[in-house]
Amino acid sequence: MWGVRFSTHLVMAYVFTFWTCYVLKREYEIVASMRVNFLASERRRPDQFTVLVRNVPPDPDESVTQLVEHFFLVNHPDHYLTHQVVYNANKLSEIVNEKKKMQNWLDFYKLKYSRNKSRKPTLQTGFLGLWGKRVDAINFYTSKLEKISKEISLEREKIMNDPKAIMPAAFVSFRTRWGAAVCAQTQQSRNPTVWLTEVAPEPRDVYWDNLAIPYVSLAIRRLVVAVAFFFITFFFMIPIAFVQSLANIEGIEKAVPFLKPIIEVKFIKSFIQGFLPGIALKIFLIFLPTILMLMSKIEGITSVSALERRSATKYYIFLFINVFLGSIITGTAFQQLDNFIHQSANDIPITIGVSIPMKATFFITYIMVDGWAGVAGEILRLKPLIIYHLKNFFLVKTEKDRSEAMDPGTIGFNTGEPQIQLYFLLGLVYAVVAPILLPFIMVFFGLAYVVYRHQIINVYNQEYESAGAFWPDVHRRIITALVVSQLLLMGLLSTKEAAQSTPLLITLPVLTIWFHRFCKGRYEPAFVRHPLQEAMMKDTLEHAREPNFNLKGFLQSAYIHPVFRGGDDSDSDEAVEEVEQEPELVATKRQSRRYTPLGSKRSGSSSPTLPTTQEH
Repeated sequence: MWGVRFSTHLVMAYVFTFWTCYVLKREYEIVASMRVNFLASERRRPDQFTVLVRNVPPDPDESVTQLVEHFFLVNHPDHYLTHQVVYNANKLSEIVNEKKKMQNWLDFYKLKYSRNKSRKPTLQTGFLGLWGKRVDAINFYTSKLEKISKEISLEREKIMNDPKAIMPAAFVSFRTRWGAAVCAQTQQSRNPTVWLTEVAPEPRDVYWDNLAIPYVSLAIRRLVVAVAFFFITFFFMIPIAFVQSLANIEGIEKAVPFLKPIIEVKFIKSFIQGFLPGIALKIFLIFLPTILMLMSKIEGITSVSALERRSATKYYIFLFINVFLGSIITGTAFQQLDNFIHQSANDIPITIGVSIPMKATFFITYIMVDGWAGVAGEILRLKPLIIYHLKNFFLVKTEKDRSEAMDPGTIGFNTGEPQIQLYFLLGLVYAVVAPILLPFIMVFFGLAYVVYRHQIINVYNQEYESAGAFWPDVHRRIITALVVSQLLLMGLLSTKEAAQSTPLLITLPVLTIWFHRFCKGRYEPAFVRHPLQEAMMKDTLEHAREPNFNLKGFLQSAYIHPVFRGGDDSDSDEAVEEVEQEPELVATKRQSRRYTPLGSKRSGSSSPTLPTTQEH
């Protein structure tokens, strides 16, 4: 018979559920309102008028350029303005990047010669400059640059004249925001698999390399990546299982009895039980985000923000299965391996339920090692500091190299956001089961708020503007964590012979899922569609203020591939001046952005492609 102590857990489960749902609804409403207000802001932006069109059907009589123009002139005669076809310029991008390296070496040797006019710099032409014929360095790189410039011109001309280099995709711009919103949110032809339209990402947010991927191959790519992610996630359980077994001193002593005198030393025993599992987990996870980002790129996603969102989703699933479930299930399996082998399948959930409060100590340690130490490390930025000094010692040759080495980069939503979501999960799961975990979670979130607020304002760059597009994913993951916490509480109480509580607890996941569906229907459309009313209001207001504004001139070069922009050398002084004149997107206390360029590295652009506009 379950008594008052079980009813306390039930009451608190309802309290935490309703409080979490209340806060989520309030935040969703605020973020959705902020997004709509931002999109209706007075600053004119190319993505407000532009739609990305993919899977343009082939036509034997017309080129992609002609076909896109004719299709939109016929079907959107009053609103179509201009378009920019998508070229497969990936090879050209590689050559342009190679030219940048050559130019950097030439600048280095010119600077070296200017400091010592009595001796011209030389180099050996063999592997890594270790052997080969010794030649004049300035003449060598000057000739290299001339050769590669001709190669760039030939490749650019080849792309412009080769119909096969034009991909069946285009950025189509309209005279009004209303026209763009209608086009992006409607089916364009009888066949729903062609003339696919979506709201275009802002120019800096475009991931140009993936625009050259044929649309028909995207489904195959996503299937391959899904299978690869499955194997990466579930085969990673093996090292996690080994890490968890390290926390069991008795198991180690039985397996390797000759180490018993060393293990029994108080300091070593405390280290193995307390810190070693958390540290080992952290080491295993260091290289994971890079792998997941590469997998997301292979999927063919066309914007940097969507790449980070997809990578963040993979990372959270990985953390959920391997760090959370893996720590609970696998740790128990190693502690009670004999029981698992001999007991029936019906008894396994009971064993897992028992292990949930048992693992509270491990997760407290994990929060301190990974959470607290991670936030402190964010302030120190020890890893970037070491990397900067290594680059400065071995790689920096010019001031441009030094500027790039000092670039702090972006905050990295694809890793930071899933890690914070993991702590939401731990807090919700253990809030009712083992509340002793909550103070450690609260300290983590307090430190994280102070630290990341400072880093976002004063340290990191903003590479793109997605207008809060991450929030639906954040909301969805917190809802998932809430449902998981409710199911685990049901499993735990079933081990305490409290079966009578099941009908009361089963109501919670049902209510939570209903709440999620309500929020999805009420607020999520603001993140996937643009209200026509808002678009019309903004168009009317803007036309009244600037009736003679040259919108076509503003839009026709906004979505040109970066390698076609500004001639061969995208690192010219004019380009640098353009970067410095760009308006700030986030309020910052920095006096100069000389060492913190805002350009999108992933898109291959050395400077933002968002044109500057003057408000009248």
